[in-house]
Amino acid sequence: MTELAFIHRYEPATGAGSPPLLLLHGTGGDENDLLGLGKMISPGSALLSPRGRVLEHGMPRFFRRLAEGVFDEDDVRRRAAELGDFVTEARQQYGIAAPVAVGFSNGANIAAALLLLKPDALAGAILLRAMVPLSDPPKAELGGKPILLLSGQADPIVPASNSAKLAALLSDAGAHVDHKVLPAGHQLSQADVTLARGWIGKVEAKAA
Repeated sequence: MTELAFIHRYEPATGAGSPPLLLLHGTGGDENDLLGLGKMISPGSALLSPRGRVLEHGMPRFFRRLAEGVFDEDDVRRRAAELGDFVTEARQQYGIAAPVAVGFSNGANIAAALLLLKPDALAGAILLRAMVPLSDPPKAELGGKPILLLSGQADPIVPASNSAKLAALLSDAGAHVDHKVLPAGHQLSQADVTLARGWIGKVEAKAA
């Protein structure tokens, strides 16, 4: 299905009451990458999984970077707007509520940017190994949106100070942030899956 702006996969919900998930892959991933993770975290959820539209040495990403950890912030803003528009159109096409983003690495960074630039696009987010996406973010109103931020203690890409700054930034914007630092590197671990599943179960219960 490519009639929307992003190449993507959509899998309808198989259970009632589970929030739809917007799955956002890391560098070099695609629209198939996080489907398994989405099913592990929230069995029954509708899954919307777009492919990043920027290529870096042939690897899909959601926005350009100038170097490791140095983002093209103009591109971040432009791509977040495009992704927000895609979410709006996909919601109309598939008849789903505002999704909870599940983003890994580059996907987590664009999800964080989306929260700051187009907060109405998302109902919440699970940010896996995310960094602060904008050095001068706009003042966002996140009105209690639930956010789970999972960082790796030994992550060679995301400094601990950066993930702590992101948690503070989102909290200051009014989000309800649960930030956990795991004994892990940049790659995901079983602990990420377990924590994300437990967290989204609480979000579902609260919504119900």
